[in-house]
Amino acid sequence: MRHLLAIAACGVSSWAGAQTTVLSFDDLTETGPMPAAYGGVDWAGSSWLAFGVEQAPYTAHSGTWQAATDFGSDNAASTIRFVAPSVFEGAWFSGYSDATVTVQMYLDHALVATSATLAPSAVPAFLASGYAGLVDQLVFVSPQQAFYAMDDFTFQAGAVPEPGSWLLMGGGLALLVRRARRLPLQAQR
Repeated sequence: MRHLLAIAACGVSSWAGAQTTVLSFDDLTETGPMPAAYGGVDWAGSSWLAFGVEQAPYTAHSGTWQAATDFGSDNAASTIRFVAPSVFEGAWFSGYSDATVTVQMYLDHALVATSATLAPSAVPAFLASGYAGLVDQLVFVSPQQAFYAMDDFTFQAGAVPEPGSWLLMGGGLALLVRRARRLPLQAQR
């Protein structure tokens, strides 16, 4: 029985061990379009730019590099995709207060969550996603694209089990325990 439970525990720990990734953008060296496959995120087709010069009110949360959408961008051009479904935790934003930012989160083309709305300022503030489920696409909604900057974009890459998976795994564990309890009884007979 201990062997069966140890195997089951390994499965749980592999899910629980999802790694948090923080994209600080400080490893980028060139101002311009974000590299298409930077940091486990697909930036291709978006208008996101990397820049490393601080200029008020675009204040970095850490280091000096940040990301911002290009002038003339619309909300669709702010769309980025995860290489694999991930849990988006949030990011730090600074900029002009009328460039409010809200993040729409999608999975398989369906809107699954929307963050609160943040009015940026010269002091970076964290906009939490408020959603712990998997997403594969983010749209940054703002009436003033290019008038806010993003830093320390934080997510957990990889598969995190859905609640149904936990139930299925719990049911499987219950069957394993039941089976293991019957083995000693059958051995006594």
